[in-house]
Amino acid sequence: MATPLPLEVVAGICAATLTIAMLRSDGETSQATGALLQGPPTPWHLPQSIADGLRGYLLGHGKAQSLGLLVLRLAIGLMMIHHGQDKLADPQGFANNYVIPLHLPFPLLMAHAAGYAEIFGSWLLIFGLLTPLGALALTGTMAVAAYHHILTSGLNIYVLELVVLYLGGSLALLLLGPGRFSFDAGIAKELLENPATEDDVDFSVIQQPVLVAIPVESTSR
Repeated sequence: MATPLPLEVVAGICAATLTIAMLRSDGETSQATGALLQGPPTPWHLPQSIADGLRGYLLGHGKAQSLGLLVLRLAIGLMMIHHGQDKLADPQGFANNYVIPLHLPFPLLMAHAAGYAEIFGSWLLIFGLLTPLGALALTGTMAVAAYHHILTSGLNIYVLELVVLYLGGSLALLLLGPGRFSFDAGIAKELLENPATEDDVDFSVIQQPVLVAIPVESTSR
């Protein structure tokens, strides 16, 4: 049973309004939080804007937010693995049923790519390692799956609901980052917050002249 079109329009308007409100709120608070996210210059000579952006993306979450992102990563990653395994168990069947109807080139290759993307992307989300790459892989496969379901079944909520949940969760992780409870955050903390920089050295102390008294022995005849 397809969802009525007016309901879809109302849901889209509500989602767009909420997104605009969140973006405006984020813009208003960026100046207040910018000073907290700025750190010392990195030893890798990254531009300050890029370094601050990475700090905010990987280290700018509180403990409660990071815990929520961890739960989301584990839920999506653990549930998506078997979808990739099912595709690789019968790649030709998946290509015949899902890839060929979309008229995509190299259907068998696409089937293998989708299976491996879901497996490796899920593990990356679980460990929080290269999280944007893993989230992007799952977002891509779920976007294609959503398009396939709409093309074949229309706006049927009972067919779309699971795909949209995976798509929304992976897209949220792509935009928000993995949180502090991840390998990405640990690596970023070591690389971006290294206090040993040249700016921390007080060269005025080194440049002060040092007088050393050298005793001279006098010889008497």
